[in-house]
Amino acid sequence: METILNKETHNLSDMKQLNFFLLSTALLLLSSCLVKKNMEAKDNFVKSFDKPFTAAAAQYKIMMQKLPPDRFPKTYHKAADKLETSGSDWWCSGFYPGTLLYLYEETKDQALYNEAERILKVLEKEKYNKSTHDLGFMMYCSFGNANRIAPKPEYKEILLTSARSLASRFDPKVGCIKSWDSKKPEYLVIIDNMMNLELLFWATRETGDSSFYKIAVTHAETTMKNHFRPDYSSYHVINYNPETGAVQQKRTAQGYADESAWARGQAWGLYGFTVMFRETKDRKYLDQALHIADFILNHPNLPKDKIPYWDFNAPDIPDALRDASAGAVMASALLELYKYAPAKVSSKYYKAAETMVKTLSTPAYVAAPGTNGGFILEHSVGHIPQKSEVDVPLTYADYYYIEALKRYKESK
Repeated sequence: METILNKETHNLSDMKQLNFFLLSTALLLLSSCLVKKNMEAKDNFVKSFDKPFTAAAAQYKIMMQKLPPDRFPKTYHKAADKLETSGSDWWCSGFYPGTLLYLYEETKDQALYNEAERILKVLEKEKYNKSTHDLGFMMYCSFGNANRIAPKPEYKEILLTSARSLASRFDPKVGCIKSWDSKKPEYLVIIDNMMNLELLFWATRETGDSSFYKIAVTHAETTMKNHFRPDYSSYHVINYNPETGAVQQKRTAQGYADESAWARGQAWGLYGFTVMFRETKDRKYLDQALHIADFILNHPNLPKDKIPYWDFNAPDIPDALRDASAGAVMASALLELYKYAPAKVSSKYYKAAETMVKTLSTPAYVAAPGTNGGFILEHSVGHIPQKSEVDVPLTYADYYYIEALKRYKESK
């Protein structure tokens, strides 16, 4: 009896081991299939990103053919089929080489890199330009990306000279880098200037010279104090007394009204203070960026697809023009900010940026292949009050869209 029980127990044990083996094998096979499917899904997802980059590269190859040798793309006039260009001293000159370099990174198309190197030689002389505050846009978006991709001593020299030229426009009495020169007794500073500070932080990292860092921080502090309303919307222009540093006037230039929230101005502030936190790790800059993000995303006039009207207070909403350039800058900024934001709001910022990127990637904003003078996006707004660059492609819209798309891909 005992032998039979032992035999039955042994058989039962063998069956359990067999069942465990079969179950484990099945689970292993299922897991292998799931891993394979997940890898295939990820590959397909990554491949899906290749399409907009490849299409954008094709557009810029068209632009390359249209562009005069010593000129930079500015916008395109559809009715006249005319590409409008600028000299290297225009504030947007760095975006064309910067976009080429971003597209080269994603496509590995050597023709794009070669064109970037060619046009950088035309741009180089602007390192000595002390008449503009936009050397961050001009030189860091271009030479900064070139140096990041393939560092060269000459790139470093160009960027350092540019940083010194930019720093020369700082006045400690005002606590800001001057934006626009004026013959009147005024010292004009625009919110856009927050975007140029990244060049100064780079210069301190490279040289150990803290003066660049201090100028950037002082400018940001003064901007936080004077540019923002209680709801964290931003004025466009602050007019300071050049002798005392006191605020003389708060107004707009490109927005609808002095007290309105010009969309791209809000985007510049969002992006600029996100960079400030990245570079300093000072929590007050993160708080400022979060407040600006909340103003934008919680605004009742922000459309569901998250591409803003050109001004949040435009009088003809919902018929007001959208500004793809503002949406692109916002998307790119949010795709960095979400990484620093508290967990409870991080996903909100990410999802908003995702919506912006996906909306901009639709035919509603992406130009049909071979059209638009080679620009990628349509429907940006430059300066409605001056009736300049209204509902047209703009070179900085392309730059920040490709940057946002790149950041979105890297977040997956």
